[in-house]
Amino acid sequence: MTTLITGSAGHLGEALMRTLRASSQDARGIDIAPSPFTDRTGSIAERAFVRDAMKGVRAVVHAATLHKPHVATHSLQGFVDTNITGTLVLLEEAAAAGVEAFVFTSTTSTFGAALTPAEGMPAAWITEDVTPIPKNIYGATKTSAESLCELFHRRQRLPVVVLKTSRFFPEDDDDAVARSLHALENMQANELLHRRVDIEDVVDAHLLAVRRARAIGFGRYIVSATTPFTRDDLPMLRESAPRVLHRLFPDCEALYARQGWTLPAQLDRVYVNALARRDLGWRPRHDFAHVLQCLREGRDFRSQLARDVGIKGYHARACAQGPYPMA
Repeated sequence: MTTLITGSAGHLGEALMRTLRASSQDARGIDIAPSPFTDRTGSIAERAFVRDAMKGVRAVVHAATLHKPHVATHSLQGFVDTNITGTLVLLEEAAAAGVEAFVFTSTTSTFGAALTPAEGMPAAWITEDVTPIPKNIYGATKTSAESLCELFHRRQRLPVVVLKTSRFFPEDDDDAVARSLHALENMQANELLHRRVDIEDVVDAHLLAVRRARAIGFGRYIVSATTPFTRDDLPMLRESAPRVLHRLFPDCEALYARQGWTLPAQLDRVYVNALARRDLGWRPRHDFAHVLQCLREGRDFRSQLARDVGIKGYHARACAQGPYPMA
Protein backbone atom coordinates (compact mmCIF):
# COMPACT_ATOMS: atom_id res chain seq x y z
CA MET A 1 0.00 0.00 0.00
CA THR A 2 1.44 3.36 -1.05
CA THR A 3 1.03 6.15 1.48
CA LEU A 4 1.12 9.73 0.19
CA ILE A 5 2.80 12.15 2.61
CA THR A 6 2.21 15.84 1.94
CA GLY A 7 4.66 18.35 3.38
CA SER A 8 7.52 15.85 3.18
CA ALA A 9 10.16 18.58 3.56
CA GLY A 10 8.72 19.73 6.90
CA HIS A 11 9.28 18.46 10.42
CA LEU A 12 6.45 15.93 10.52
CA GLY A 13 6.56 15.03 6.84
CA GLU A 14 10.24 14.15 7.09
CA ALA A 15 9.67 12.19 10.30
CA LEU A 16 6.91 10.18 8.61
CA MET A 17 9.01 9.52 5.51
CA ARG A 18 12.00 8.46 7.63
CA THR A 19 9.84 6.06 9.63
CA LEU A 20 8.06 4.51 6.63
CA ARG A 21 11.29 4.12 4.65
CA ALA A 22 13.04 2.55 7.64
CA SER A 23 10.34 -0.14 7.78
CA SER A 24 10.42 -0.63 3.98
CA GLN A 25 6.88 0.66 3.53
CA ASP A 26 5.95 2.27 0.23
CA ALA A 27 5.72 6.03 0.78
CA ARG A 28 5.58 8.96 -1.65
CA GLY A 29 6.55 12.38 -0.36
CA ILE A 30 5.33 15.58 -1.99
CA ASP A 31 6.15 19.16 -1.07
CA ILE A 32 6.49 22.57 -2.66
CA ALA A 33 10.13 22.48 -1.54
CA PRO A 34 12.70 19.88 -2.63
CA SER A 35 14.30 17.73 0.06
CA PRO A 36 15.86 14.26 0.48
CA PHE A 37 12.39 13.09 1.52
CA THR A 38 10.44 14.70 -1.33
CA ASP A 39 9.76 12.47 -4.33
CA ARG A 40 7.68 14.99 -6.30
CA THR A 41 7.77 18.77 -6.06
CA GLY A 42 4.65 20.86 -6.53
CA SER A 43 1.73 22.62 -4.88
CA ILE A 44 -1.15 20.76 -3.24
CA ALA A 45 -3.42 23.49 -4.66
CA GLU A 46 -2.57 22.39 -8.22
CA ARG A 47 -5.06 19.71 -9.20
CA ALA A 48 -3.05 18.14 -12.02
CA PHE A 49 -0.05 17.70 -9.72
CA VAL A 50 -2.17 16.19 -6.94
CA ARG A 51 -4.06 13.88 -9.29
CA ASP A 52 -0.83 12.51 -10.68
CA ALA A 53 0.69 12.11 -7.19
CA MET A 54 -2.44 10.25 -6.04
CA LYS A 55 -2.04 7.41 -8.57
CA GLY A 56 -1.72 4.06 -6.82
CA VAL A 57 -2.16 5.64 -3.38
CA ARG A 58 -4.23 3.84 -0.74
CA ALA A 59 -3.67 6.24 2.18
CA VAL A 60 -2.98 9.96 2.50
CA VAL A 61 -1.33 11.73 5.44
CA HIS A 62 -1.84 15.44 4.86
CA ALA A 63 0.79 17.28 6.90
CA ALA A 64 1.50 20.15 4.47
CA THR A 65 0.44 23.55 5.79
CA LEU A 66 1.26 27.18 6.28
CA HIS A 67 2.00 27.49 10.00
CA LYS A 68 1.64 30.19 12.64
CA PRO A 69 5.24 31.36 11.92
CA HIS A 70 4.06 32.35 8.43
CA VAL A 71 1.34 34.71 9.65
CA ALA A 72 3.62 37.76 9.47
CA THR A 73 5.22 36.82 6.13
CA HIS A 74 2.37 35.38 4.04
CA SER A 75 -0.93 36.86 2.90
CA LEU A 76 -4.34 35.84 4.16
CA GLN A 77 -5.04 34.54 0.67
CA GLY A 78 -1.89 32.44 0.82
CA PHE A 79 -3.21 30.72 3.93
CA VAL A 80 -6.55 30.10 2.23
CA ASP A 81 -4.85 28.75 -0.90
CA THR A 82 -2.67 26.27 0.99
CA ASN A 83 -4.65 25.31 4.08
CA ILE A 84 -8.17 25.33 2.64
CA THR A 85 -7.93 25.00 -1.14
CA GLY A 86 -5.00 22.59 -0.93
CA THR A 87 -6.91 20.41 1.53
CA LEU A 88 -10.03 20.52 -0.66
CA VAL A 89 -8.09 19.42 -3.75
CA LEU A 90 -6.50 16.55 -1.82
CA LEU A 91 -9.86 15.43 -0.43
CA GLU A 92 -11.51 15.52 -3.85
CA GLU A 93 -8.72 13.60 -5.55
CA ALA A 94 -8.45 11.11 -2.66
CA ALA A 95 -12.19 10.39 -2.86
CA ALA A 96 -12.02 10.03 -6.66
CA ALA A 97 -9.06 7.63 -6.35
CA GLY A 98 -10.83 5.45 -3.79
CA VAL A 99 -8.30 6.15 -1.03
CA GLU A 100 -8.97 4.01 2.05
CA ALA A 101 -7.67 6.40 4.72
CA PHE A 102 -7.15 10.17 4.86
CA VAL A 103 -5.34 11.55 7.93
CA PHE A 104 -5.28 15.32 8.33
CA THR A 105 -2.71 16.98 10.59
CA SER A 106 -4.43 19.84 12.36
CA THR A 107 -3.38 21.76 15.46
CA THR A 108 -4.43 22.61 19.00
CA SER A 109 -3.93 26.24 17.91
CA THR A 110 -7.45 26.06 16.48
CA PHE A 111 -8.78 26.35 20.04
CA GLY A 112 -7.32 29.86 20.12
CA ALA A 113 -8.89 32.12 22.74
CA ALA A 114 -10.45 29.11 24.50
CA LEU A 115 -6.97 28.14 25.72
CA THR A 116 -6.56 31.07 28.11
CA PRO A 117 -9.05 31.33 30.99
CA ALA A 118 -9.95 34.66 32.51
CA GLU A 119 -7.81 35.97 35.36
CA GLY A 120 -8.52 34.09 38.58
CA MET A 121 -10.10 31.11 36.83
CA PRO A 122 -8.68 27.54 36.92
CA ALA A 123 -6.50 26.23 34.12
CA ALA A 124 -8.50 25.10 31.07
CA TRP A 125 -9.14 21.37 30.56
CA ILE A 126 -8.87 21.04 26.77
CA THR A 127 -10.63 18.10 25.14
CA GLU A 128 -12.07 17.64 21.67
CA ASP A 129 -15.38 19.01 22.97
CA VAL A 130 -13.97 22.52 23.46
CA THR A 131 -15.31 24.91 20.79
CA PRO A 132 -12.51 26.48 18.71
CA ILE A 133 -12.16 30.28 18.85
CA PRO A 134 -9.37 30.94 16.30
CA LYS A 135 -7.12 33.92 17.02
CA ASN A 136 -5.47 34.26 13.60
CA ILE A 137 -5.67 33.15 9.97
CA TYR A 138 -3.69 30.00 10.75
CA GLY A 139 -6.26 28.81 13.28
CA ALA A 140 -9.17 29.91 11.11
CA THR A 141 -7.97 28.05 8.01
CA LYS A 142 -7.08 24.89 9.91
CA THR A 143 -10.54 24.91 11.52
CA SER A 144 -12.13 25.29 8.08
CA ALA A 145 -10.00 22.46 6.71
CA GLU A 146 -11.17 20.21 9.57
CA SER A 147 -14.75 20.97 8.57
CA LEU A 148 -14.00 20.03 4.97
CA CYS A 149 -12.61 16.71 6.18
CA GLU A 150 -15.79 15.98 8.10
CA LEU A 151 -17.92 16.99 5.11
CA PHE A 152 -16.09 14.59 2.81
CA HIS A 153 -16.66 11.76 5.23
CA ARG A 154 -20.39 12.51 5.44
CA ARG A 155 -20.90 13.13 1.72
CA GLN A 156 -18.31 10.85 0.11
CA ARG A 157 -17.90 8.25 2.90
CA LEU A 158 -14.16 8.94 2.82
CA PRO A 159 -12.56 7.57 6.03
CA VAL A 160 -10.95 10.61 7.66
CA VAL A 161 -9.10 11.09 10.93
CA VAL A 162 -8.18 14.61 12.10
CA LEU A 163 -5.24 14.82 14.51
CA LYS A 164 -4.99 18.06 16.47
CA THR A 165 -1.31 18.05 17.38
CA SER A 166 0.25 20.16 20.12
CA ARG A 167 3.80 21.53 19.90
CA PHE A 168 6.38 19.12 18.51
CA PHE A 169 8.72 21.55 16.72
CA PRO A 170 12.18 22.00 18.29
CA GLU A 171 12.46 25.72 17.53
CA ASP A 172 12.45 28.28 20.33
CA ASP A 173 9.22 29.89 21.50
CA ASP A 174 8.04 33.02 19.69
CA ASP A 175 7.09 34.60 23.03
CA ALA A 176 9.98 36.72 24.31
CA VAL A 177 8.72 36.46 27.92
CA ALA A 178 8.66 32.65 27.71
CA ARG A 179 12.19 32.65 26.29
CA SER A 180 13.40 34.83 29.15
CA LEU A 181 12.00 32.51 31.84
CA HIS A 182 13.51 29.20 30.78
CA ALA A 183 16.27 27.80 28.60
CA LEU A 184 15.01 25.97 25.51
CA GLU A 185 15.30 22.40 26.85
CA ASN A 186 13.89 23.45 30.23
CA MET A 187 10.89 25.11 28.56
CA GLN A 188 10.18 22.13 26.30
CA ALA A 189 10.47 19.69 29.21
CA ASN A 190 7.92 21.80 31.10
CA GLU A 191 5.62 21.82 28.08
CA LEU A 192 5.41 18.02 28.10
CA LEU A 193 3.27 18.48 31.21
CA HIS A 194 0.45 20.13 29.30
CA ARG A 195 1.07 21.32 25.71
CA ARG A 196 3.86 19.41 23.90
CA VAL A 197 4.42 16.01 22.28
CA ASP A 198 7.52 14.30 20.93
CA ILE A 199 7.54 13.91 17.15
CA GLU A 200 8.09 10.14 17.44
CA ASP A 201 4.79 9.88 19.30
CA VAL A 202 3.13 12.11 16.68
CA VAL A 203 4.31 9.76 13.92
CA ASP A 204 2.95 6.78 15.83
CA ALA A 205 -0.44 8.47 16.17
CA HIS A 206 -0.58 9.19 12.43
CA LEU A 207 0.30 5.64 11.43
CA LEU A 208 -2.25 4.22 13.86
CA ALA A 209 -4.84 6.62 12.41
CA VAL A 210 -4.09 5.32 8.90
CA ARG A 211 -4.66 1.76 10.06
CA ARG A 212 -7.86 2.52 11.98
CA ALA A 213 -9.48 5.14 9.72
CA ARG A 214 -11.87 2.75 8.01
CA ALA A 215 -13.18 1.42 11.34
CA ILE A 216 -13.47 4.93 12.82
CA GLY A 217 -15.09 6.56 9.77
CA PHE A 218 -14.53 10.08 11.04
CA GLY A 219 -12.71 11.08 14.20
CA ARG A 220 -11.05 14.16 15.67
CA TYR A 221 -8.32 13.65 18.28
CA ILE A 222 -5.95 15.71 20.39
CA VAL A 223 -2.38 14.43 20.05
CA SER A 224 -0.32 15.64 23.00
CA ALA A 225 1.82 14.04 25.69
CA THR A 226 -0.20 12.34 28.42
CA THR A 227 -0.67 14.82 31.22
CA PRO A 228 -0.20 13.69 34.84
CA PHE A 229 -2.94 16.06 36.00
CA THR A 230 -6.63 15.61 36.71
CA ARG A 231 -9.46 18.14 36.71
CA ASP A 232 -9.03 18.50 40.47
CA ASP A 233 -5.56 19.97 39.88
CA LEU A 234 -6.75 22.80 37.62
CA PRO A 235 -7.30 25.54 40.25
CA MET A 236 -3.89 25.01 41.87
CA LEU A 237 -2.11 24.72 38.49
CA ARG A 238 -3.22 28.27 37.72
CA GLU A 239 -2.16 29.47 41.16
CA SER A 240 1.04 27.46 41.85
CA ALA A 241 2.04 24.63 39.52
CA PRO A 242 5.08 23.63 41.66
CA ARG A 243 2.77 22.68 44.56
CA VAL A 244 1.01 20.15 42.32
CA LEU A 245 4.30 18.89 40.87
CA HIS A 246 5.89 18.39 44.30
CA ARG A 247 2.95 16.15 45.23
CA LEU A 248 3.07 14.10 42.02
CA PHE A 249 6.85 14.02 41.53
CA PRO A 250 8.62 14.56 44.89
CA ASP A 251 12.14 14.61 43.39
CA CYS A 252 11.37 16.84 40.39
CA GLU A 253 12.77 20.04 41.87
CA ALA A 254 16.07 18.39 42.86
CA LEU A 255 16.44 16.81 39.42
CA TYR A 256 15.72 20.16 37.79
CA ALA A 257 18.19 21.95 40.07
CA ARG A 258 21.03 19.72 38.84
CA GLN A 259 20.35 21.04 35.33
CA GLY A 260 19.92 24.63 36.46
CA TRP A 261 16.26 24.36 35.41
CA THR A 262 13.11 25.72 37.05
CA LEU A 263 9.57 24.39 37.21
CA PRO A 264 6.74 26.39 35.61
CA ALA A 265 5.21 28.90 38.01
CA GLN A 266 1.70 28.30 36.68
CA LEU A 267 -0.10 26.57 33.81
CA ASP A 268 -3.08 28.01 31.96
CA ARG A 269 -4.26 24.90 30.08
CA VAL A 270 -3.98 21.13 29.94
CA TYR A 271 -4.38 19.15 26.71
CA VAL A 272 -6.14 15.83 27.23
CA ASN A 273 -5.28 12.90 24.92
CA ALA A 274 -7.59 10.27 26.45
CA LEU A 275 -9.75 9.91 23.33
CA ALA A 276 -6.76 9.26 21.06
CA ARG A 277 -5.41 6.68 23.47
CA ARG A 278 -8.79 4.94 23.61
CA ASP A 279 -9.78 4.97 19.93
CA LEU A 280 -6.40 4.74 18.22
CA GLY A 281 -4.70 2.49 20.77
CA TRP A 282 -2.03 5.20 20.94
CA ARG A 283 0.59 4.90 23.68
CA PRO A 284 2.81 8.00 23.74
CA ARG A 285 6.06 7.32 25.59
CA HIS A 286 7.48 10.82 26.02
CA ASP A 287 5.83 12.56 28.96
CA PHE A 288 7.02 14.42 32.05
CA ALA A 289 7.75 11.20 33.94
CA HIS A 290 9.97 10.22 31.00
CA VAL A 291 11.78 13.58 31.26
CA LEU A 292 12.53 12.97 34.94
CA GLN A 293 13.77 9.43 34.29
CA CYS A 294 16.09 10.77 31.59
CA LEU A 295 17.42 13.38 34.02
CA ARG A 296 18.13 10.63 36.55
CA GLU A 297 20.03 8.68 33.90
CA GLY A 298 21.80 11.69 32.38
CA ARG A 299 20.36 11.34 28.87
CA ASP A 300 18.39 13.42 26.38
CA PHE A 301 14.61 13.23 26.87
CA ARG A 302 13.95 13.80 23.17
CA SER A 303 13.53 10.79 20.88
CA GLN A 304 16.21 9.84 18.38
CA LEU A 305 13.75 10.75 15.61
CA ALA A 306 13.34 14.25 17.03
CA ARG A 307 17.11 14.66 17.08
CA ASP A 308 17.47 13.29 13.54
CA VAL A 309 14.87 15.67 12.09
CA GLY A 310 16.30 18.58 14.06
CA ILE A 311 15.62 22.29 13.68
CA LYS A 312 14.44 23.42 10.26
CA GLY A 313 13.23 26.98 10.75
CA TYR A 314 10.32 28.37 8.79
CA HIS A 315 11.94 31.16 6.77
CA ALA A 316 14.98 31.60 4.56
CA ARG A 317 16.25 34.54 6.63
CA ALA A 318 17.01 34.78 10.33
CA CYS A 319 15.03 37.09 12.59
CA ALA A 320 16.86 39.04 15.27
CA GLN A 321 13.77 39.49 17.50
CA GLY A 322 12.93 35.79 17.80
CA PRO A 323 12.73 32.48 15.95
CA TYR A 324 10.52 34.01 13.23
CA PRO A 325 8.99 37.38 12.29
CA MET A 326 6.00 38.44 14.37
CA ALA A 327 2.92 40.23 13.07
